[in-house]
Amino acid sequence: MPRLALAVIGDEIGPSLPEMLSFCSENDVHRLDMRTVDGRNLLGMTLDEVDAIGRQLRAAGIEVPTFVSPVLKWSAPGKAPAGGKVDFAFDPSTCPNRDPLAHAFEVAVVLGASKIRVFSFLRYAGFAPHDLEAAMGRLADLAARNDVTVEIENEPVCNIGSVAELAAYFAARAKAALEEEPSPMIRPLVDISNSWSIGQPPSDDDIATLGPLVDLIHLKDRDLEARRTVPLGDGKVPWARELTRLMSHVTAPEVVASLETHCPQDGRNATARSVVALRRIASEIGVQVV
Repeated sequence: MPRLALAVIGDEIGPSLPEMLSFCSENDVHRLDMRTVDGRNLLGMTLDEVDAIGRQLRAAGIEVPTFVSPVLKWSAPGKAPAGGKVDFAFDPSTCPNRDPLAHAFEVAVVLGASKIRVFSFLRYAGFAPHDLEAAMGRLADLAARNDVTVEIENEPVCNIGSVAELAAYFAARAKAALEEEPSPMIRPLVDISNSWSIGQPPSDDDIATLGPLVDLIHLKDRDLEARRTVPLGDGKVPWARELTRLMSHVTAPEVVASLETHCPQDGRNATARSVVALRRIASEIGVQVV
C-alpha cells in the first residue's frame, strides 16, 4: 500500500495563522494545505502578503503540499450558474493580478506548494467535458512552467461534482488524447465524502479509473440522515472500506491525505478528532501515515 502524508487545511482549525501553528505543534502535524488566513483567500493577497505567511510556516517547520485555491470556482464565461450556496466563493475580479490563473501559480510557488487545487466552473445546464478544454489547456501550460501539479476536485456546486463525474472527465481526457498520454500535470483530487453527501457513492469502476492518477485526496465525514458534516470517523462514510478500495489502485508511492473537516462550529476540536481517526483507520487497514 502507498503511504498517506497527513495534511490539514489550515483554516479548518481556525482563521488565524497562530491558531494553525499551535494546532500543528499540539497534534504532531507537519503539513498545512493553505486556503485562507484571517478570512482572506490567498488568491486575493499580494505575493508579499503570501510570502510573509510562507516564511512563518517555514520557520515553524511546516510544509505546504497544496495551495487550496478557488480557481474556476466561479461562473464560466457566458454561462449562468444553476445557483445554490457556494462555500469559499471567490470573485476573480478581486485578485490583485489581472490574470488570476497566473497569480494562483505564483502563490503556490511562493508557498513552496507542489500542488494547486482547482474546480470546473460553477454548475450550469448542458456542460460537457470539452467545455473545460481551453481552461485546462492554460492550466496545464502554467503547471509545466511552474512545476506545480493541477488537482481537479469534485465539488457538488461545480460541473464535476461527484466522483463518477470526475472519472468520466478523466476518461474523456484519455480518449481525446488518442495515442498521446494526457498531461501528467493534471490529476484528480478525489473527495469521496462529497459524492456520498449527494447520494452518489463512487463505484468500483470510478475508483479503478481514477486510482492510478491519484496523489491527493480530501477527507471529511457525513451524518447522512442529518445532512451535515461531522468529524472523520463519526459519520456514515465507510472510510476503512473506501480507503482500502482507493489505495489498492494507487500507483504513486505517497498520497497527500488532506483533512477538510468542515465543522466550523468547533473546528479545532473536530479537526483534532479527525487526525486521531485517520491515524486509527489507516492503522486498521495497514496503511502507513507519515
